[in-house]
Amino acid sequence: MALFFTSDTHFGDPRALRFDHRPFSDLDAHDAALIERWNAAVSPSDTVWHLGDFALGPPPERVEQIFAALNGEKHLISGNNDGPTTLAIPGWTSVSSYAELVEDDTMLVLCHYAFRTWNGMGRGSINLHGHSHGALRPAPKQYDVGVDVWDFRPVTLAQIRARRRRAVAPAS
Repeated sequence: MALFFTSDTHFGDPRALRFDHRPFSDLDAHDAALIERWNAAVSPSDTVWHLGDFALGPPPERVEQIFAALNGEKHLISGNNDGPTTLAIPGWTSVSSYAELVEDDTMLVLCHYAFRTWNGMGRGSINLHGHSHGALRPAPKQYDVGVDVWDFRPVTLAQIRARRRRAVAPAS
């Protein structure tokens, strides 16, 4: 069982194609690709923390259909585009606007939004967030887990840390 993080899937939201310049021909192709990439990374026994903006626009039946097609136990940290339809999906293990948890001996502070300061940041905790769609310059101990940053799929803490290490490794 692995632990994954993601955000800003924007299932059913046509704005994701326009504003975020996502490389899909239409909204159906977008949603199908995100479901496929999610399930290629996440097994049914894994856990996923979705840090907001799950879906906006489709009717409740379609949102529930998309949700049911995704592998894993799913938690939601609500975002600014998560309306009543998303919040009412009966399969969420939890729904909140903020969470703290420990993974690999590291405290994680989860929110849809990036913080300037957060609980435990001076003691090694890290902030995982979404909302910015990769537009924020990375800050120490802070990571954007949005699909726009991660090839439209959920990621593990180990993957997040490995990318940051590669990005700051000295040139040889």
